[in-house]
Order: sequence, then structure tokens, then C-alpha cells
Amino acid sequence: MPHFLKQLLADWQTAVQNTTHPNPPPYDGPDMLLTNLVEHTGDVQPGSCFIARVRTTSDGHTWIGQAIERGASLILGQRPPEELPVAIPQDVVYWPVPDTAETAAWLAAAWHGFPSRRMVMVGITGTNGKTSTAALLHAILQAAGHKTGLVSTLKAMIGEREEPLALHVSTPEAPVVQGYLRQMADAGVTHCVLETTSHGLAQHRVTAVDFDTAVITNITHEHLFYHGTFAAYVQAKTRLFEMVAADNPTPDKPQSVVKTAVLNLDDPVSYPHLSAIPTPRQLTYSLTNKAADVTAINIDTQPQGTAVDIRLPDGAIIPVKSSLIGLYNVANMLAAAAAGHSLGIEAAAIQAGLEAVGLIHGRMHPIQKGQPFRVYVDFAHTPDGLEKTIEAARQILQMSGQADGRIITVFGSAGLRDPEKRRMMAEISAELADLTILTAEDPRTESLDDILEAMAQGCRSRSGVEGQTFWRIRDRGQAIHFALTLAQPGDCVLICGKGHEQSMCFGTTEHPWDDIEATEIALDAWQNGRAMPDLGLPTYISTDAASN
Repeated sequence: MPHFLKQLLADWQTAVQNTTHPNPPPYDGPDMLLTNLVEHTGDVQPGSCFIARVRTTSDGHTWIGQAIERGASLILGQRPPEELPVAIPQDVVYWPVPDTAETAAWLAAAWHGFPSRRMVMVGITGTNGKTSTAALLHAILQAAGHKTGLVSTLKAMIGEREEPLALHVSTPEAPVVQGYLRQMADAGVTHCVLETTSHGLAQHRVTAVDFDTAVITNITHEHLFYHGTFAAYVQAKTRLFEMVAADNPTPDKPQSVVKTAVLNLDDPVSYPHLSAIPTPRQLTYSLTNKAADVTAINIDTQPQGTAVDIRLPDGAIIPVKSSLIGLYNVANMLAAAAAGHSLGIEAAAIQAGLEAVGLIHGRMHPIQKGQPFRVYVDFAHTPDGLEKTIEAARQILQMSGQADGRIITVFGSAGLRDPEKRRMMAEISAELADLTILTAEDPRTESLDDILEAMAQGCRSRSGVEGQTFWRIRDRGQAIHFALTLAQPGDCVLICGKGHEQSMCFGTTEHPWDDIEATEIALDAWQNGRAMPDLGLPTYISTDAASN
């Protein structure tokens, strides 16, 4: 539905009264009826407001001319008019603001009627574990009888209706986020869980969301290609907790809530930093520290799942039997339980919700087709994530009486992303796994061979020997197949880095790709003595070509 610009600004002004939120930037131009708010010229239509976003790798101001040609009537930018690459026609308004991303976030919230103010909002951030924790809390809220929404790396849930997200997206852009929240509010959703990435926070994608509870999983090495420094990465995560700590009034919420920070007492990075923020209430969780508000008792991890007793802040102890495996998933359960408790969820519903979550797509996802060894697909794409996944696999082998079984990893490292991860992940695998296969993972416009060489150096720095303990195989499908040929009865093969994702980027082209499907195809080929078939990646080498 179209909106008049000056009405959006008036609604924004009204919404932020008596809060710490920013007022609209000054605007002295004419009023106009806007058809939509867009950041990509392909979405521009007559009457659009085109948002010239400035990013680390792109500048939307360069696309202003094309946006005008397609019919944009308002250009939202942050360069002075005299510095623009094109002249603005008389029938188009150029509105310079201090930060296009922040202004766009508030305009999007106003466009949709500030829907987050009509729901209890939980933001979950951290380097690893966000998606699993979000799924667990979503299940807890549903078990408590609340109509619940979810926006995570895997999907958006509008009540019971599911919508897929765009490729490589965890937290969508502000107009998309606010659109989802509007749909939720219209559907009667009362509680929403929003996975909140460092990008989403730094780029103001969730700036105009009224969060009630902030949850941290952990903060480890990741995304430094974008944030520049680890301190800047930590600060991006911190913004979620500062938003909750501001304790701005939200009278339209469906229930009275105390603004709460849920903190990981076991995390040496996030806890000291975030606990210093004066949030109205803080709840801590820990795997081992009994001083935490929520803690685990009698953890029993088995290959088929986990049994754990969880102690809540009121002293209640709930026994949980979960299909999830690994200590890191116990930590995720504690975080979700603490968040649920902060929202007044009773122990029985917390237990039911935690036990309702079975397999999380692409997270320690078992692939079993009768082979005499274990195969898992996991999203582990950070040093910490890979380390925890290997540790979980080692524990599975030990608990299943296969302590002598070897762990074989298959993973890569993305192009145009943090290059330091390449060495770190390879070092971790060389130290903790038995055999390592290095392969492609979204090389984008970088040289795949250069990425693999950096990773090979990491393996060699930990006494890895190429051709004996680690290999480089450019094609991901063929790398998976090769790992299966190495596996012996009792071993465990870990396919890491892609998890749930449905594409792989080479150059600027997204090629369809699914690690779970590829692994199943590789197992079929291996079991039938065939070579790995071509799954459409540009790296594939046919067996005929390889033999010539």
C-alpha cells in the first residue's frame, strides 16, 4: 500500500517521543506518495523511494541514475548533492541524510505501522548457535501456547506458515524484516524470535525493532572481513543489548515484560563485556558454573541424543531428553530455557519445547544409507564451530564404543570473507581430526586455488602431510566422495561449512547446491562403485578427463 512521505515522518516522530530513539532527519521537500522502499534498482517502480545504501564493497549512489530511469521519485542518499554521479531531475527529490541505512530502517517500521510494538520480541545473536537456539526458543513459546513467529537463517515462520529466505541471508534488510513483522502482527502472532547477526545490527536492519529480550550464544573469530577488527565485531553484537538496556516504553506489547539480557557465563569474550551493560534484568546460563541462573546438571550425551537436567532460576529442575547431540547444543538449550523463563514460561512448557525439537536442518544432520561409518552434514563455518563439531563427533565415537574410529573432515573457506579463518580452520582440523579434505565453499570472485593454498599452509603448520593426512580437491562433490572412499568401519565423516544452504557462489553466479543431497548422491555412488557424478559446479572434473 502506498504511503505519503510526510505521514511516515510524522508517524516516526510520534513513535519516538519520550524514548532514546532518533528523531527523523530534517526534510523540507514536497510531500509525495511513495509506492515502496527499495535498495535494488531491479525493484524500482514509478513512485519508489530508492535507498542509496553505502556498504563496504558497494555504493548505492552509483545506481541513482538507473533508479531515476526506472521511475524513482525520491532518492535517499548520504552524499551532498554536488557529489552525486548524476544530476537530479526537477521531478525527483534527493533527500540527503546522515545514514541511509538507519533512516531506511525507521521509514520501513513506520511504513508497516511499527509491528514489533505489538509483539514480544526476542533477539538472538552470537557467532555460533543462533539458529539452533532460535529454533529451541520458538518451540518453547509454541509449547506454552503462544502464537509465535520466527526469522532465522533457515526460514521465516509467520505463525504456522513458512517462507524461505533469500540465499546467504540470516537477518534480511530492514524493509523485509518489518514486512515479516507486519505479517506476523496481522496473523495474531504475539511472540517473535529474530536471529540477529552482526551484519544485521551494524547495517541497521533491526534498528527500529523493539526488542524485549536479548540472547547471546558466544563471540568468537568471525566476519572480520566486514567489521575490520574483533573489537568492532564485538561492538556490533553489543548493539542488541544496548537496545534492550535502553528500556524504552512499549505500551502496546501483548504482555508486560522486563527487559532482559540472557548471557553466557562460560564465554570469556561476551560475558565480561555484556554484563557491564546496565540492563534492567540479567540472566546467566552455564554448562558447569553452578552460580549461573540456569545451569545443567547430570549431562549425558549419547550418539542418539542428550539427556540433561536443567535448573531454572526459581530452583525448578526439569529433565530434558533431546534428539540434539553435543555439549554445544546443551548450551543452546540453556540459552533458550533462560530466555523462555525471562518471558514467564513455566517449566513444563520449557521442557516440552526443548524436547520437541528434533533434527535441525543442516546441523549435525546424519546421513545414513547403510554405510558402516557415520556421516554428518553441519553448518560449521567458523573456527569455533568446526572445533565444536569435531569434538562432538569424537564424543559420539567414544560413547558408541568406537573410540578408535577416525574423524574425516571436508570443508572449505568462503571467498571475500575473513581470510584469517582459512588458516585457523585448517589448523584446527589438522590438530583435532585424523584426515582433512580441503575443498570449495563459495569462492566468489577470489581464486579458489589461492584459498586452498592458504588452508594447506594451515594444515602443514600443524604437521599435516599433503596426500597422507590432508588433500585438496577443488570440486566439493568429488571431495565428499573421496572422503567416503577413505572412511573405514567405525569412522566419522563430517561435511562442514554449507549445512542448510542451497547454493554455492563461483564468481558472481549462484550455482544450485545442497550438501545433504550431494552427500546422499556421493554415498549412492560410493556404495555402487561409481565415480561421483557431475552436480553442476564449474570445478567438476570428469573421470575421463582425469584419466587423460
